[in-house]
Amino acid sequence: MTRLGIDVGGTKVAFRLAAAHGPPRDAAFRWPSPADPAADWTALAGAVARLRGGADPPIAAVGVALPAAVDSAGRVTAWPGRPGWAGLDVGARLRALFPGAAVRWADDGDLAALAEAGRARARNAVYLGVGTGVGGGAVLDGRPVTGCETGHLIVDRSAREDRCDCGRFGCVQAAASGPAILRRATRLRGASVSFAELRAGLADGAGWTTSALEPAWDALATAVTGLGELLHPEIAVIGGGVAAGLPGFTEAVAERVAGYARAGYAPPPVRPAELGALSSLHGALLLAEREEFPA
Repeated sequence: MTRLGIDVGGTKVAFRLAAAHGPPRDAAFRWPSPADPAADWTALAGAVARLRGGADPPIAAVGVALPAAVDSAGRVTAWPGRPGWAGLDVGARLRALFPGAAVRWADDGDLAALAEAGRARARNAVYLGVGTGVGGGAVLDGRPVTGCETGHLIVDRSAREDRCDCGRFGCVQAAASGPAILRRATRLRGASVSFAELRAGLADGAGWTTSALEPAWDALATAVTGLGELLHPEIAVIGGGVAAGLPGFTEAVAERVAGYARAGYAPPPVRPAELGALSSLHGALLLAEREEFPA
């Protein structure tokens, strides 16, 4: 059976095509700019056609990791990263793109948590993925807790400088997403900062890099500690492209989480994602294999 996993991100889309024989095939593309739903779907259809080629067997099952909020009917209710998608019947569009295939979709953070928990052989885990936004999820007794929006936990009630894409102040995402970190670094350095420059500055020990990253580490550690008190996971996993691309990022979060230990409570051990920046993609492929996924 040929299966396809799709990880829909804020800036790019990643694919993994797995057939019964042969190694999986990976591909990716960046969303068109400016954001436009018609151009987005044209780009998506073109990328799928290029990945499949002309001689491949039909795709039997598709799993899609989505960062957007989608209702039970398959319609997008909100996606701050690409607001033009609001109201789109993404379920119908995906079924039309893959006629005859079993098409399933779920929150990207839920799927990343499922994949990382499986890789770590943990029945109970929490996951936070740091990238264009901050997504995440939780797995309890081997099953994802759907709708667990870890990136929108309020961790700083006094925050008034950086507003989250959701419109609130104080979210984990407002402090710890890649764009939030770069905006802070730009203010501190007094000049525009790219991700490559942030990484280089961190390697060189530039003070502005640590100052830019500390609020992100603190926000993530606060979220992990709160989730630990509520869910008592075996592990907390930090993933996403930003965390994977900055040496020492997860270790800095782990150090702060350890500092929140109290009598009678040991915070969960914090680990980097074993799947790196591909946790949601692996989760999407798992979704394609499952007959059921909790709604």
